[in-house]
Amino acid sequence: MTQADPDRPRRPAAARAPRKPREPRRQSRGAQRRDAIVRAAAELILSEGPAGVTHRTVAAQADVPLAATTYYFSGLDELVETAGRLLVERWTAHTREVVEREDVPTGAADKAERIVDAIGPSGDDAAVRGFYEHLVAAGRSAALGRAYAETRDGLDDAVSALLAKLGLDISPQLIVAVVDGAALTALSEGRSVRPVALQLTREVVEQTERHQRGER
Repeated sequence: MTQADPDRPRRPAAARAPRKPREPRRQSRGAQRRDAIVRAAAELILSEGPAGVTHRTVAAQADVPLAATTYYFSGLDELVETAGRLLVERWTAHTREVVEREDVPTGAADKAERIVDAIGPSGDDAAVRGFYEHLVAAGRSAALGRAYAETRDGLDDAVSALLAKLGLDISPQLIVAVVDGAALTALSEGRSVRPVALQLTREVVEQTERHQRGER
């Protein structure tokens, strides 16, 4: 075997190409499936109420195997509570979008409309009815009621920011109760929700502004 010449200059080793930084991992298939299950449960809560959330209905809505609903959640209570938190996050995000509108209403009627836009659900009469029917039914679900109670602060903060922008010294809990109460009154009497909510909210706005001006 021929020996290498020790006096012969060695060829420099080829420089290694620098490693490319790793791209952030995409959401795993498992996380995507879990999110789909939560979204499906949330939609069922809105359309059918918490009683409509079963392993079978959620699996069908999410288009996942039935076993997936029990794999990612210990039971229906955990799933309903997680879906409830998602719903409150959506409502809070919607309210913040309304708060961030650049124009600021000045008249009582326009302020009332902005408040109802922020608090009330969107959609046709059927969608609004389904929304409030599910709210009433939430009281019969400990898991859903717990989710709503524990995440209420974020929604109240968003409503409070809107009221401050409108120059109204009203507690967020009060104005939410006015809008929701008006909606339930209208639904129980077979009337359209939005006109009733606008009327009662405008009355509260007008009374508040008179009080702030020192009038009776």
